[in-house]
Amino acid sequence: MAARPIWRGQIRLALVSIPVELYSATRSGAAIQFHQVHEPTGKRIKYEKVVPGVGPVDTDEIVKGYEVSKGHYVLLEPEEIEAVKLESRKTLDLVQFVDVDGIDAMYFDRPYFIVPADDLAEEAFIVLRDALRAAKKVGVGQLAMRGQEYVVAIKPCGRGMLLETLRYSDEVNKAQSYFREIGDEKPDADLLDMASMLIERKAGKFDPSEFHNRYVDALHELIKEKQRAKGEKVIQDPDADAPPPKGSNVVDLMAALKRSLGNADEGAGANDNAGAKKKPAAAKKPTPAKKTASARKRA
Repeated sequence: MAARPIWRGQIRLALVSIPVELYSATRSGAAIQFHQVHEPTGKRIKYEKVVPGVGPVDTDEIVKGYEVSKGHYVLLEPEEIEAVKLESRKTLDLVQFVDVDGIDAMYFDRPYFIVPADDLAEEAFIVLRDALRAAKKVGVGQLAMRGQEYVVAIKPCGRGMLLETLRYSDEVNKAQSYFREIGDEKPDADLLDMASMLIERKAGKFDPSEFHNRYVDALHELIKEKQRAKGEKVIQDPDADAPPPKGSNVVDLMAALKRSLGNADEGAGANDNAGAKKKPAAAKKPTPAKKTASARKRA
């Protein structure tokens, strides 16, 4: 558990107040951050804040401005911005309860762990947690934190509870504007059956530990190679990332689904996240890169 909670306060349900503490449930991943370096000297590049026609300026001469029209700004002093920040209220009022699947996944933003603040709060905390679990509901309210006000949802999470900040409606794009060009045609029944069989055979419980950021892993390996080479360039196969031959992406959908189902039957390794290639069955001939229109229709 983190040494310091990011928020302390109380969850209030009618006349019941439960002292709680909030901890971040996530952390920044293993993403690699690069710096820009001046190669001849090996020194890191620094940035200066400049005004066109003036040059570098002092930080105490800089204020925040909101562009109301092209080139026209409303200037705000730090004290003015600070004055309108919401006071970090210490109470989260649960004003609504919705079904666990009643909030679209697009609205969820960032998760936090909720724990009782002390032994005296634990009993009421457990009652609320188990009541939400039994009702299959999520509690919704608003929370002021770090000068901002968030819509939040809380739900049971193991022995504790999880608070998730939600995006406001004007922060979410409407899906209809992106999906309107997709047709209403029903899929071919055979294709649908094949896809359903493939999904069923690969069904399982999600285990996040099985997945790794292969791009970041590869960067770490490259950096280690560069360190071992003491700055010398690492030689790589120029054909390793070559694009596939033209025409190899023209694949019949039914044939691809059949091959996928066949691979799923080959046993262990079907769900391997490492991306290893499967050996084709000995009795099968390799699928040609292209098919004529009549052949695809018969398939």
